[in-house]
Amino acid sequence: MKKTAESIKTQKGKNKITMLTAYDSLFSSILDEADIDIVLVGDSVGMVALGYNSTIPVTLDDIIHHTSAAARSVKNSLVVADMPFMTFGISEENTLKNAAALIQKGSADAVKLEGAGSNLKSIEVLVEKGIPVMGHLGLTPQSIKQFGSYKTRGTTQEEAEAIVKDAKKLEEAGAFAIVLEKIPYKLAEFITQSISIPTIGIGAGPFCDGQVLVLYDMLGMFDKFTPKFVKKYAELKPAILEAVTHYKKDVTSGSFPELKHSFDINDEIMNNLKNRK
Repeated sequence: MKKTAESIKTQKGKNKITMLTAYDSLFSSILDEADIDIVLVGDSVGMVALGYNSTIPVTLDDIIHHTSAAARSVKNSLVVADMPFMTFGISEENTLKNAAALIQKGSADAVKLEGAGSNLKSIEVLVEKGIPVMGHLGLTPQSIKQFGSYKTRGTTQEEAEAIVKDAKKLEEAGAFAIVLEKIPYKLAEFITQSISIPTIGIGAGPFCDGQVLVLYDMLGMFDKFTPKFVKKYAELKPAILEAVTHYKKDVTSGSFPELKHSFDINDEIMNNLKNRK
């Protein structure tokens, strides 16, 4: 059965929520087959697949393109699309227009946006118009220019209190879940116990209502850097590199392709062609 924002909410306190990122149809179909609750088309696509140094350059068209690809092969998982940098928070009208594009053109089931503050009214408008919203607090990568680093958030009294308040405000604004990224596990546990909507942690410890990882991190494919919170369930890059290197060796040596990889033609046709030279 197709998962919805509402069905995800009902998992709080009952079943742990699973979420993984994917940016294409192939990987999304695998996540769907594995019964992952949420497929996130994150703006991390900028660093993982598009070669950027941050998520800042990712555009709305980028996310629409990758979300539509991912959604085509998903039957049961909830597909959540990230709202990229500067596609929300400018005005309620602007936010609604961009979120609607992710739903209509990208076939997303819900959108995710970073932060609270001035976004709260926009979230209320989106929810009122029927667009489910997932929040995101703690480390918010789109704010890297402001914070200057990817360090852990919520380690000071002031910052911890602000994150708690923002979580409650997101709940009040109508968010159906909140991603908590790279905050102390005790703070994440406190927030999880303080609100009625699910928390999904990434680097936020074991006490959240669910967990999310970048698929390419946990498969050992992206190795430019590996955050402390990543658990690698496979080491695919070495295996892929070995296979590609083997392929190159076979082609350059002439051992691939063999006749068994080829197609034949009737000898009479070939004789006719040769005779016409």
